[in-house]
Amino acid sequence: MLLVLTPAIFLIGHISVAEAQNVTEVEPGSDVEETQTGPTIRTLPPAYDDQMMRLAEILGSLHYLRDLCGAEEEQLWRDQMQEMLDKEQPTQERQQKLTARFNRGFRNYQEIYRECTPSAAEAANRYLRQGTRLASEIPSRYGN
Repeated sequence: MLLVLTPAIFLIGHISVAEAQNVTEVEPGSDVEETQTGPTIRTLPPAYDDQMMRLAEILGSLHYLRDLCGAEEEQLWRDQMQEMLDKEQPTQERQQKLTARFNRGFRNYQEIYRECTPSAAEAANRYLRQGTRLASEIPSRYGN
């Protein structure tokens, strides 16, 4: 199941963040602000933003749970997160949000589980399934 998630996350890289974030929300006089350097246009987050945030949180959860349950994957899930960020090349603000979601997923389970229990193992399996689904859904639904 680990091998399924890795290629699917690779496909996310085919979504051009520049293309996704070039969509601008401009209403007459409301979203264009004049500054000393000229107009500022607010860009919308990518259409797949919610799914990416959820995937980042799942990767953080897996990073903690799989290690806790003895999967011996070392930094696999953190590396997957970094690969996702490298491929998407988000803005600094968006990268911080994605990283915060990864950390939230990690910390949520760190607070609950100190040892691998059947429910911790089931949570890890559930996240593997959800992560695999999201990693394949994002590029197929929003990709080029």
